[in-house]
Amino acid sequence: MEEHSDAFVFFGATGDLAYKEIFPALQVLIQQGHFDIPIIGVAKSGWSLDRLKERARDSLKHHGGVDPESFDKLSVRLQYVDGDYQDASTYELLRRALGATKRPLHYLAIPPSMFATVVSHLAQSTCAKNARVVVEKPFGRDLASAQALDRTLHEYFPESAIFRIDHYQGAGSEPPLFSLRQFLSRAHLEP
Repeated sequence: MEEHSDAFVFFGATGDLAYKEIFPALQVLIQQGHFDIPIIGVAKSGWSLDRLKERARDSLKHHGGVDPESFDKLSVRLQYVDGDYQDASTYELLRRALGATKRPLHYLAIPPSMFATVVSHLAQSTCAKNARVVVEKPFGRDLASAQALDRTLHEYFPESAIFRIDHYQGAGSEPPLFSLRQFLSRAHLEP
């Protein structure tokens, strides 16, 4: 039987998607007791971990409110890797941050043009071993680029480890954040 994800890595940690959606979703999952794993943000912003924690707190203030107990847990679990997505040393730092984890979940909250670069580096650094990957819509610029990206993903990940999501799916009937929380909970909890 496959294991649950034992680390959550999100690329684009200083971006808008993290600010508006990911940090609030993580806080709710922590409140619900569903996310007791390391959380590693990756971005090229020249930031420190303390600055990322400030960004997370500000995100929560503006998107649902800060729950002090859950935010403290989020802060303890949160790590930060600052580096260029095209630089192999970024993935060496990520490999060290992952430590003994065996089944990380990599969430690519980055432009689709960077997906292939990131998954290739994840594989080269062994960060893709037994891992899962989440890619956001849009998935390519057109059918041909989407198919090329799909082939690239399959070079490094089996289909069962690839998740393609639209965080705004269902926005007319429920808040996008709820859909993202549901997805993260399922991707982490279900083997």
